[in-house]
Amino acid sequence: MQIAKIMRLFIVCTCVILLTGCVSEQQYKDLRIQNDTQRKRIAQLESELQAGKLLMDQLKRKLTTAEGITGTEVDALRQKITALEEDIGKKKALIESMQKRLLYGGAPLPVELSTMLEDFAKSEPMVTYDSSRGIVKFESDLLFEPGSDTVAPSAGNAVKALCTILNSGQGKDFDIIIAGHTDDMRIAKPATRQKHPTNWHLSAHRAISVLNVMTANNIDPKRTSIRGFGEFRPVEPNKPNKKGNPLNRRVEIYIVAKGV
Repeated sequence: MQIAKIMRLFIVCTCVILLTGCVSEQQYKDLRIQNDTQRKRIAQLESELQAGKLLMDQLKRKLTTAEGITGTEVDALRQKITALEEDIGKKKALIESMQKRLLYGGAPLPVELSTMLEDFAKSEPMVTYDSSRGIVKFESDLLFEPGSDTVAPSAGNAVKALCTILNSGQGKDFDIIIAGHTDDMRIAKPATRQKHPTNWHLSAHRAISVLNVMTANNIDPKRTSIRGFGEFRPVEPNKPNKKGNPLNRRVEIYIVAKGV
């Protein structure tokens, strides 16, 4: 019930933005408070999700190694596992839905700025732009050298062009969240693994590298923050046996209201 109320309030606030075309300082303050509430609920759900996965793994091991238990007990174990799988699936879907409704990933930008970003994306093969959510997405395979967090020289001009837009009259009043993502392929090379022990590290380090390029191109550091999601928020399924998917290797730049 509480989640439903949160969703309804957020949708109402978003509709106000879309209908009026502008947002007051008080409205942004209210949305930031709503965002904080949303994040706390997501954190709670993620904790419950991990606990459920742990319990399910324990039950599966018990079922696999079961000796001397009756058929009735086996059936009971299977029913518990099925119930946990259903609950985990529901929690995953709810978390994903709530994450998509967070302000930093759900607010359309003013028409003038959105048009500039659309034109920018059309001119850059490595870039796509989601106008409904205010997200500029770079393909990591083109943005970085393989297995590296170093921005490729060929990509520097694209990031620089984005900075020009974000420092323009239309973009200067927005903050920037840089989010790195990887697929689920393990880091194989020892030298790479020493610098980036996990995909989580690699995603965060790549986001920092983009941030450094942006601040070198006159983006005020006070406007920026970074996030690293590793392999845990794929946009498409990865291939079996941790073979990855290039679509999941990306850097997303969220253009958001100040202070979000």
